[in-house]
Amino acid sequence: MRIRTLLTGFVLLTACRPETTRPAIVPLPEAAATEIRVAPQEATRSLAEAMAAESLPPSTVRIRDAYIETAWLDSATGRPASRRPIGTGVVKVRAWADPGRPGNTVLIVETLYRPLADPSLPERDLERQVPPEHPTAVKMDGILEAMLKRYGGPPKAEAAPAASGTSGTPGAPGAPGDEVPGEN
Repeated sequence: MRIRTLLTGFVLLTACRPETTRPAIVPLPEAAATEIRVAPQEATRSLAEAMAAESLPPSTVRIRDAYIETAWLDSATGRPASRRPIGTGVVKVRAWADPGRPGNTVLIVETLYRPLADPSLPERDLERQVPPEHPTAVKMDGILEAMLKRYGGPPKAEAAPAASGTSGTPGAPGAPGDEVPGEN
């Protein structure tokens, strides 16, 4: 019986792979996001291809972990920067493709720069989202819009009936003539 328990434990441990190669960071709250109707791995593959086509070549693409990252890029050329990543002229793009509703993926894309260098702080603490009008942010927004058109978005929410507070039915809550206790 003990061997069976050990074997079952071994099978469970080897069957599930809890490790991930995603960095242990979360996207900035200002990061662009959209939900599309495709699986996370396909969304990752498609986003990486679209970024490369728009001169934002990813340096890291992890299909299984649904994560993409570029090197620090010169924002004018899209090529890896040879200068220090300080200011909005040098940017980095990170993207996550997280499961959304069943069959959907939420793409989260941050376009980053570093306003200054401070060796006393962790590198992540120095990263900021570029302004929305920054050329790289505009490119990434265009890529997300194209993916939304290609794959479709989340299903439309059904319109809820308007709650006017009166039902028109005598005796029903909110019906004309009903009084709320404590109000005159």
